[in-house]
Amino acid sequence: MGTIKSKTILFVTGAFVGNNCWDEWKIYFESKGYTTLAPPWPHKNASPETLRISHPNCEIASNRLSVLTDHYDAIAKSLPEKPILIGHSIGGLIVQLLLQRGLGVAGIAIHSVPPQGIFTFKFSFLKAGWGPLGFFTSTKKTFLMSFRQWRYAFTNGMDCDAQKEAYYKFAIPESKLIVRDTITKAAKVNFENPHAPLLLTSGSDDHTIPTSLNYSNYKKYKKSNSVTDYKEFKGRNHFVLGQPTWKEDADYILNWLAKV
Repeated sequence: MGTIKSKTILFVTGAFVGNNCWDEWKIYFESKGYTTLAPPWPHKNASPETLRISHPNCEIASNRLSVLTDHYDAIAKSLPEKPILIGHSIGGLIVQLLLQRGLGVAGIAIHSVPPQGIFTFKFSFLKAGWGPLGFFTSTKKTFLMSFRQWRYAFTNGMDCDAQKEAYYKFAIPESKLIVRDTITKAAKVNFENPHAPLLLTSGSDDHTIPTSLNYSNYKKYKKSNSVTDYKEFKGRNHFVLGQPTWKEDADYILNWLAKV
């Protein structure tokens, strides 16, 4: 049996999607005896459709990574017990930042944006990220992926109808500053610091966060003398939370939590 006794899970949403991306995950983990919550980012407490209509949304555009990390910091501290942290993409980066602050009993970073200093020149990463960075455009306006960009960055390899359904169900406008902050000191991790058990997962088909980035992230922790594990899933794109295989990924996480 594992040593993690907490039954509270704090899901940390990534960029470009609403917190409803965790709806099925919440139901599944609650069926396994956990209490879960998946709070929205600041200025995003509305449906994806409503948020898309609001684009360009100056309030969302003002979001910054340090403020977002503090937002989840406060939520974690408000819970009756120290939570298990599960985050996707930028949410995975925030999980790593919160573990540095000692705010979780364990962390799972799903297809995580890497902390400061980890980079790749892989074409798919550069292509998927160029638009959201919004260079030469106003940071006072949000970035909203076109369906064409969504198909490449999130749902590549899926049936076109499934891609459309996912876009209208989850896609929302995003802060360009949040994306830029991921390469600044706001995303800094001291990899040698001891930390609660951490699992990093990746997907072989992810254009936005290639497996090489997640594996480089994992290797950085080798001197921490703390439990750090890595798992690559075949056939997963960046829409991993909503792919038909999501329950297999959730089961892997549940089994990992039972062992560490």
